Amino acid sequence: MDIKFFARTMQCELCGAPIHGPSKTVQVEGAELCVCIKCAKYGKEIQQSRRGGAPVRRPGVPAASTPQPRRRPRDVFDLIEGEIVDDYAERIRAAREEKEWSTLDLAHATKEREILIKKIEKGDLIPEDAVRRKLERALGIKLIDSAADETEVRGGGRMATTVGDVISFKKIRK
Repeated sequence: MDIKFFARTMQCELCGAPIHGPSKTVQVEGAELCVCIKCAKYGKEIQQSRRGGAPVRRPGVPAASTPQPRRRPRDVFDLIEGEIVDDYAERIRAAREEKEWSTLDLAHATKEREILIKKIEKGDLIPEDAVRRKLERALGIKLIDSAADETEVRGGGRMATTVGDVISFKKIRK
């Protein structure tokens, strides 16, 4: 038998029979299936664009109402700069008191509501990135714990402790 024959023969995605002639694309309970002519009656026929070609437009429907391809949603982890420090509430309160500001003064400096500042200082609320940046600018502090800061604290470019540094290996003598 010819290998090309098998490569071009399609199977109906509903009944499994080989499709002879043109296939139909139908929608059955939300799923798009490529089916034979006999099974096309079980779903609603839809038109699809040919692969690599221009999209198929239905007559009488303006081009603007045709669905546009969806963009890949942005991943939240792409936007994260680092982790917020555990003692962010204490740092904010100490820096505010050092400047002799009230929570209202800090709210005016950051253009945020006073209740938000109070909740952040109590530790009830973790500030969003925009609010965190405003607080850092107004108070002259850092609230992000980044990997660069960790290497400076450890003493230059020294590498972190690994599992291999902690485990003691026993040598088996033969």
